[in-house]
Amino acid sequence: MNGERRHGDVAEVLAWIDRDIADPLRNFQDPNQEWRRLFSELYGTFLLVVVAAGGTMMSHAFPNVVGRAAAVVAPGLMVMAIIMFMGKVSGAHVNPAVTIAFWLRGDFPARRVLGYIAAQLIGATLAGLFLQGVLKVSARFGANYVAGGYSGWQAFLMEALLTLGLVSVILGTASGAQNIGIVAGIGVGGYIALAGLWASPISGSSMNPARTFGPDLVGLDFHDYWVYVVGPLIGAVVAVGIAYALRGPGGGRAGSAAAQGTLFTEQQRPDQA
Repeated sequence: MNGERRHGDVAEVLAWIDRDIADPLRNFQDPNQEWRRLFSELYGTFLLVVVAAGGTMMSHAFPNVVGRAAAVVAPGLMVMAIIMFMGKVSGAHVNPAVTIAFWLRGDFPARRVLGYIAAQLIGATLAGLFLQGVLKVSARFGANYVAGGYSGWQAFLMEALLTLGLVSVILGTASGAQNIGIVAGIGVGGYIALAGLWASPISGSSMNPARTFGPDLVGLDFHDYWVYVVGPLIGAVVAVGIAYALRGPGGGRAGSAAAQGTLFTEQQRPDQA
């Protein structure tokens, strides 16, 4: 009798594990749950743009309250937090240039690229609408512009250089032996703050087509927007080439997990770290 009772108890425990733990996990890893990744990218980009565009918009609503240093450091801190709380779900790209870089690197499947970029642009637009509605300041004040006395080409070169550094940091902390897990957020967030501190006067140090797109769309002003699309994309492409030169091809376990999160991760080279 005792043996039968123990067998029954074990069976009940196994049934509970399968029902309440394993089954929800299988459902979460189902590729049909792509909406989780897309919502994560939309939400993360919304938060980033609320902070990045909100700093300069807040300074117009409340003069002399938010300084330049605070306005450029805040997005770096926000990206750090975003990577830590949602990186495991979607990879926390929140930037079309990063999504394209991960794809070119072989760490991110092509079929997800357009969905990610669409989610990022929508999140940025919602942030612009939110800020304009709450602060009662035009979203144009939260956009990025080329500094007076400088040409679009000079700003383009600055955006390309800054994004080259940003994507190099992202790909580096997402690679095999150099993977430092969630602490990568410190490296990426720190780089964004540093880039803003020394380079924002020329181009605004956007490094992100979505971050500039949202305020531009809501403010109906796309002046020099090409700078904030072409610059980051060129920088990202060059960074992928440098990553190949430094570490060889991507698509390994660490890079794929960093790019896609741990939700049904696909690996081109599962035998590679």
